[in-house]
Amino acid sequence: MDSVAMTDGFHIVVDAFKLNGIDTIYGVAGIPITDLLRLAHEEGIRYIGFRHEQSAANAAAIAGYLTKKPGVCMTVSGPGFLNGMVALANATTNCFPMILISGSSDRAIIDLEQGDYEELDQLNAARPYAKASFRVNRPQDIGIGLARAIHAAVSGRPGGVYLDLPADVLGSTLDVETAKKSLVKPVDPAPSQIPSPESVKRAVALLSEAKRPLIILGKGAAYAQADQEIRTFVESTGIPFLPMSMAKGLLPDNHPQSAAAARSYAIGQADVVVLLGARLNWLLSHGKGPLWSETTQYVQIDISPTEMDSNRLIAAPVVGDIKSAVSAILAEIKPNQIRPSADWTNGIAERKQKNVQRMAERLNADPNPMNFSSALRVVRDALADRPDIYVVNEGANSLDFARNIIDMSEPRKRLDSGTWGIMGIGMGYAIGAAVESGKPVVAIEGDSAFGFSGMELETICRYRLPIVIVVLNNGGIYRGDPAGSKPSPTGFVHDSRYDKLIEAFGGKGYHVQTSASLEKALKEAIEAGTPALINCVIDPTAGTESGHIQSLNPKSALQK
Repeated sequence: MDSVAMTDGFHIVVDAFKLNGIDTIYGVAGIPITDLLRLAHEEGIRYIGFRHEQSAANAAAIAGYLTKKPGVCMTVSGPGFLNGMVALANATTNCFPMILISGSSDRAIIDLEQGDYEELDQLNAARPYAKASFRVNRPQDIGIGLARAIHAAVSGRPGGVYLDLPADVLGSTLDVETAKKSLVKPVDPAPSQIPSPESVKRAVALLSEAKRPLIILGKGAAYAQADQEIRTFVESTGIPFLPMSMAKGLLPDNHPQSAAAARSYAIGQADVVVLLGARLNWLLSHGKGPLWSETTQYVQIDISPTEMDSNRLIAAPVVGDIKSAVSAILAEIKPNQIRPSADWTNGIAERKQKNVQRMAERLNADPNPMNFSSALRVVRDALADRPDIYVVNEGANSLDFARNIIDMSEPRKRLDSGTWGIMGIGMGYAIGAAVESGKPVVAIEGDSAFGFSGMELETICRYRLPIVIVVLNNGGIYRGDPAGSKPSPTGFVHDSRYDKLIEAFGGKGYHVQTSASLEKALKEAIEAGTPALINCVIDPTAGTESGHIQSLNPKSALQK
């Protein structure tokens, strides 16, 4: 009698990845996934190994944002899974499609809490922080489990998905024919969602009556990759637009209709606002005063109906995917039906000119030591003729200043702290962008933010990625301590040399203290296309408490 060819869970997972076009895995090896990662690597799947699971999962999340396919991160069980959970929750909040896949311990022991190795009920731990969570309990269900995870990650409003793979499932055997039949490749996992004709007519009618309309572009608009439709909508209507930070570059920042340099005026005076892939969350003051007028009316285009009326009444909700919705609105608009008043566009232009002049005065100053503005002016100028470069940005002051100073001319090239405003995304996002695109990356980091994921310098050097990190080093969280003083709650070691860290792993380190030396170092590092870190020393007194969101940092009632 002929023997039956057998396979196991490890091989079924890899076969399912390959069938679904998953060609890159981010992760940290260990029990019980080490052999799975080795096998995937041998089968031609690119594996990028990190030093910490949070950074690996951040890389997978930004890969999903850039490609519209779920990025995949694999972790070990227990604490390794929990490390990845932070990034999974952040991906869900930011609507990035990703799948966190973790090995897990013996279910029979976990469920009786008998103390297995890294014992944790990972499925239930993930559920509050993921768009969906699944566990595979039999090897013949691996294919359908991955298919369900892909569907959940990319359909509707994208998000993070958890997939639990117990160690005994990975080690279980199955005959080859049954295993092949169990594999699934989803058909159209993220189908278009067409808005209702009534909602489109309502939105166009409201915009037709507007004298002071404004379009706010969110990162949902950037994710949609409906770049031409959005440009046509903006330019054919003549409506001023305001990009949120990760939507910068959908239209160039120097576009004549950009209202970014007159943000407060545009928001405060607009009579009708189109929220295009943007949410009225804390980043837009929840749509409430004193920034907003109580009489402002809203058109909101979003794929999720539950987003409507979350903070303000939405007069014209348009539920559908961005590409379909904008296309439908363009088809409904008659020539010259929507025209902002000249007073409105001229008023924005005047305020833009005044604000740009004030900004230029600050940027043209060349203090010694440098401050955030003078250092970022150098970075801006170095990137001006390199639209191919991805910009990663995090910090408090580093984020706030760079958002206003660094211009973007292409979509999805600015990657930052996003909806949660969290720190620690920098190295993961930089690695994910470099791996997925093959393009150079400049990561602009506050020294505090860099500390969350700085050990990934070794990862960057190991894979020889074209990433240049600029650490704006003012010696602390928000600002540094006076030399020789005892450490404060927000102070770091005086005169820290972050450039020495990358040199330990074979990268190029620079230590700069003037704008001229920063300019030289940055141009050289970008041109080299190899791992580099520039320790950019700025005034330790530069920076404000909590950056631009000081109001969110409460003070003690007894504080003098």
